[in-house]
Amino acid sequence: MSSISALQSGVTGIQSGMQSLNNNAAKIASSESIQSAADLTEPLVNMLLDKQQVEASAKVVEASSKMIGSILDIKV
Repeated sequence: MSSISALQSGVTGIQSGMQSLNNNAAKIASSESIQSAADLTEPLVNMLLDKQQVEASAKVVEASSKMIGSILDIKV
């Protein structure tokens, strides 16, 4: 995998995680009457997974950025 495609994958992962996070937050915010804690469990757990996805994708972006920097340092 080239560093550019890894960078693109990382950015796509961040965008996907943020979109899902927003969707789950909207589900929680729009629940007019909370009938049980179970109604909120799924979106809350999904928000934790979204957070982990964004963090992992950010690490991919960071690693790709460092790799691109290293390649530029070698070629210059």
